[in-house]
Amino acid sequence: MDNTFKIPFYARVALIFIGVFACFFTMQVGQHIIVPIVYATIIAILLNPLVNYLMRKGMNKIIAIALAVLLAILVVIGFVYIISTQLSMFRDTYPQLERKFVIVSEQLVRWIADKFKIDKSRVNEWIKGAQGEALNQLALGERLTEAGRMMITGMLLPVYLFMILYYKPLLLDFIRRLFRSEHHVAVSEVLANSKRIIQSYLIGLFFEMIIIAVLNSAGLLLLGIDYAIILGITGAILNIIPYIGGIIAITLPVVIAFVTKDSPTYALMVFGVYILIQFIDNHYIIPRIVASRVQINALMSVIVVLIGAAVWGVPGMFVSIPLTAIVKVIFDHVENLKPWGFLLGNIVPTASRFSFMNQKK
Repeated sequence: MDNTFKIPFYARVALIFIGVFACFFTMQVGQHIIVPIVYATIIAILLNPLVNYLMRKGMNKIIAIALAVLLAILVVIGFVYIISTQLSMFRDTYPQLERKFVIVSEQLVRWIADKFKIDKSRVNEWIKGAQGEALNQLALGERLTEAGRMMITGMLLPVYLFMILYYKPLLLDFIRRLFRSEHHVAVSEVLANSKRIIQSYLIGLFFEMIIIAVLNSAGLLLLGIDYAIILGITGAILNIIPYIGGIIAITLPVVIAFVTKDSPTYALMVFGVYILIQFIDNHYIIPRIVASRVQINALMSVIVVLIGAAVWGVPGMFVSIPLTAIVKVIFDHVENLKPWGFLLGNIVPTASRFSFMNQKK
């Protein structure tokens, strides 16, 4: 007699939705604890080959880990220094930029009023209302609180990074003990593939960022746009966010060109240069340097980036792709979850196997 209890389909679906909701709710509530650990884990995976290399050369484990963490800190400090020097130049000329922005705004108000037959006072009231709403959203207290949290996270990140690298054997053995012995081979494959994907993806992303920063800066310098280097670097950093970052990165240089130059033609030329760079990036750089490492299709990439932004904000957008790649590796090694791994992948069938999808009208 079979006494096995079977959960109805609708109950399974309800349990899945409850579990997913609880997972995302926990991630959002505990983001100030979880996000630094996630970033530290990803960076630790990237630095692990360096630590192993130093240890094979006879270096003490603690010293090897400390040198790897110090190297990561120096790289970050280098990026911060480059950006801060460019920002200082931007700060020195900010009053001039502000005056030019006021003049351009007045011209825009006049054009809107004349073109659409709207009273100028109404347009000015609408602009002031929009500015007030923006200032409310950028409340000083909230920004200071967020800045304080980021500083705390920045100080904790090296500590997490050192501890994860030091206790790596303990953590891996813990994961192994969670599963029965017959699943250890699959668990080892998941861990190895996840490590390989993250390492290759981050290295590819780093080289892509350098190439895009050079292309952006060179294009803006050739057009004579102010703050070309800082705009080029900022655009390259934003470009790390798949599909969405490139669109956001275009906005700032176009606005700067529109405000600082006498002719709107410069803004159009900047837009054209960035579109050309995005075309090169999407069709040549990403497929050869980045996309070959992470087998996630474009539709799922956009969706997980938006989910990452909704759950963790901007930090979630940056880590959404590598985390999804790890999830896909897990799905591909669990029989019941393989359809979901197929959904995340970039292998597109030539035609649907359902007959009604192939019927000709």
